Amino acid sequence: MHPKQNIAPDTTVSSLFQNGGEMGALMRAFDWHAHPLGNPEHWPESLKNNIRLLLNSGFPMFIWWSEELFMFHNDAYLPALGNKHPAALGAKARVMWAEIWDDLGVVVDNILRGGDPFFADALPLTLERKGFPEETYWTFSYSPAFNDNGSVNGIFCACTEVTNTVLNQRRLKSLKEVSEEMTQLQTMEQASQRTCNLLYQNKEDIPFCAIYLLNNTVTTATLLGKAGNIADAALPATINLANKQEHWALTDELALQQMAIVDCAHVAPHNLPDNEINIRIKQAAVLPIMRPGQNQAIGLFITGISPKLVYNAEYRGYHALLAGQMAISITSVQAREELARQQQVLKEVFQQAPVGITILRGPNHRIDLANPGICEMWGREAEEVLGIPVIEALPEVADQGIMQLLDGVFTTGEAYIANELPVQLERQGELETLYFNFIYHPLRDSQGLIQGVIAVAIDISQQVKYRQSIEALNEELLITNADLDNFVYAASHDLKTPILNIEGLIMALVEDLPEAVLQTDDVTKVIDLIKASVRRFKRTVTDLSEVAKIQRQAGQDISQLNIAETVAEVRLDFESQITASGAQIETDFAPDGVIQFSAKNLRSIIYNLLSNALKYRAPVRKPYIIIKTETTPEYVMLLVQDNGLGMDMSQERKIFSMFSRLHDHVEGTGVGLYIVKRIVENAGGFIQVESTVGTGTTFRIYFKR
Repeated sequence: MHPKQNIAPDTTVSSLFQNGGEMGALMRAFDWHAHPLGNPEHWPESLKNNIRLLLNSGFPMFIWWSEELFMFHNDAYLPALGNKHPAALGAKARVMWAEIWDDLGVVVDNILRGGDPFFADALPLTLERKGFPEETYWTFSYSPAFNDNGSVNGIFCACTEVTNTVLNQRRLKSLKEVSEEMTQLQTMEQASQRTCNLLYQNKEDIPFCAIYLLNNTVTTATLLGKAGNIADAALPATINLANKQEHWALTDELALQQMAIVDCAHVAPHNLPDNEINIRIKQAAVLPIMRPGQNQAIGLFITGISPKLVYNAEYRGYHALLAGQMAISITSVQAREELARQQQVLKEVFQQAPVGITILRGPNHRIDLANPGICEMWGREAEEVLGIPVIEALPEVADQGIMQLLDGVFTTGEAYIANELPVQLERQGELETLYFNFIYHPLRDSQGLIQGVIAVAIDISQQVKYRQSIEALNEELLITNADLDNFVYAASHDLKTPILNIEGLIMALVEDLPEAVLQTDDVTKVIDLIKASVRRFKRTVTDLSEVAKIQRQAGQDISQLNIAETVAEVRLDFESQITASGAQIETDFAPDGVIQFSAKNLRSIIYNLLSNALKYRAPVRKPYIIIKTETTPEYVMLLVQDNGLGMDMSQERKIFSMFSRLHDHVEGTGVGLYIVKRIVENAGGFIQVESTVGTGTTFRIYFKR
């Protein structure tokens, strides 16, 4: 039934269909006298009221009236109709929506028979409204429309199309999965094929896909990954880009360096069910994969376009984001491959270095590299220590301050230099005291973030024991200053030769290394560290010559600290955040809250706890933070309490785990509380936490007195 023009509206029609925009005008002009419903003047008041309601609503609504389900709707509903408008007005819903009536007819019939209303959230429906079967999603409610006598005589619906929301969520999910997976893969083949497999899980948007990588001269494209229902012949292993007759018109896309739409009906997909033969995939998108930050194509992404969707800006944007993610993944894998090559070169340099060198990764100081020199000092084989934390490889150093020094370098980023540091190491089942000159230096990545610690060490046990024996002999035999000077003079000369030999070896090493290796950051850094160690060794010999006693530096950072003073210093670092958030900080310090502790480590503990209290504040209230101390015969207890987001204590195991985060809406690495716990426990203390989600968190740190 079509609306007819030039029908003089009577008074009832004019008042009933007044306002209502385009649909109001169409209803006024409609020839209702020729329609089965007849003159609107005789319509039930309930129908009239519902029509007035929907015509004056900005929300998509419709009424299907009588057992024939004649259609009424407002302007907001017109996008849902598509090309069914304007024929839908007054038409039978069963006829107009024949393509989905198998899904909706049962629901409608049930409501007409007095059944319960129906609500659907993001219900998928394939609609014929744009000339093809379109994938759509709807949130709507069907409720009974009553006649004047209270009987059910139709369907009233309020609805909204959520197709874009569903599609965006689906596409974001596949983007996220690709992004997360790529960080774990090491080769281009793995990365490309895994990407295609993940994308094909979203076959509604990606019915097939392929990734080609270009060679350096951009003359051939090599297939690295493919997925989907497409003939193998359509995706050859290599494509000659100079042959313009080959697949996908790749040379054109490379020249334009932009997305292109190509015909693929002759190649994909095949063997579709009979009921889907009319929605065969006809088009594909070909997108250049550009090197990030450069106007250079490094590959191509080919993907089928769903025949059940409009290829609109959102769909194109999704494909563009995928191509961008592939570019990042490809360059990341290439960078990892190059980094692995450089690391191998660096390891070879380390293996030949005349000093002990080790690289410790992460806050648990996992041994990533140990050259022969350091293994000899430790008294272990490389196979015994590689890949495990220092505390496991050398358990005897647990109570010797070594771990605190490493933690301090890792957390503060400040290098630590030690001269004649005594360390007890297990040799043949017994502890032996050895002495080392060493440097702990932070290992940073390209963004300046600390990834670990580089240690360069020289075993000077023999020299120290020589000197110690001389000093003891002087005390016992009262050898004259002249005798002592003579001995030191001789010892210093004995030590000059090995020092000069080491220095010569370093110079030879630098001269022999290729220029490309010398220019890498890691090699330059290590060579500088080695040279610094040698220079310091030479200064030590000079000190021996002048009879200067070298004091041990281990534990130099341990001092008597007032917690209140450290809190005040750290608070200054957060002054801007405190002011911006309106935070109120209440303090209550015990007068005897003084501890023997590392100043840097105490500052690190307080910094982490105060930072968390401010970062994870509740958005509905201003931060309120309590910091106080209490003392017991054995401990000084530091309490930090906040009224922030709180944590789920059922996940207590994760709170102090490395890289674990219970809130991810702010930036962070997830190692702060892990570091705090390690520092406290390594110093003989312990930490406790209490928290309630939505209420806040309380930390108690117990320092050994």
